[in-house]
Amino acid sequence: MAVAFTKEESFETASETLLPDRPISPHPNLVTEAGLQALEQQLKEARAAYEAASTIDDVNERRRHTANPLRDARYLTARLRSAQLMPATHNNETVGFGNTVTFRRDDGRVQTYRIVGEDEADPKSGSMSFVSPVASLLMGKAVGDAVAIGDAELEIISIA
Repeated sequence: MAVAFTKEESFETASETLLPDRPISPHPNLVTEAGLQALEQQLKEARAAYEAASTIDDVNERRRHTANPLRDARYLTARLRSAQLMPATHNNETVGFGNTVTFRRDDGRVQTYRIVGEDEADPKSGSMSFVSPVASLLMGKAVGDAVAIGDAELEIISIA
């Protein structure tokens, strides 16, 4: 039988199954308790997805369906291994990791964000990474302090 008629992995299948690793941040992997639990849950889900996809009979389909969960599991395992659980903060005097900070922008908008780890950050849900430009500027500042960001200024209204 000619090679053309055998079930060989195609170039497209190979490119779909050999996914590059997700990049790991060079910053310390600080996490809140909720962030650590979320990483553990995501790893559990990635492993379950991998196990489910591993039962697919067709080898090319199995490789295609296990690629993402396998990559995610590698990433999440590395992030859990390097996670540094930060104790809950009780300092409301200055902005720090785990604090919720409310600030006013020059245009009058008032915004509130909790400062968390990189994997936990979700600005749409009200959290930002401690390494983000805004959080970096706010860290260590107190209520009433103002920080310049570009041509704009942010004034801290409250810290919780």
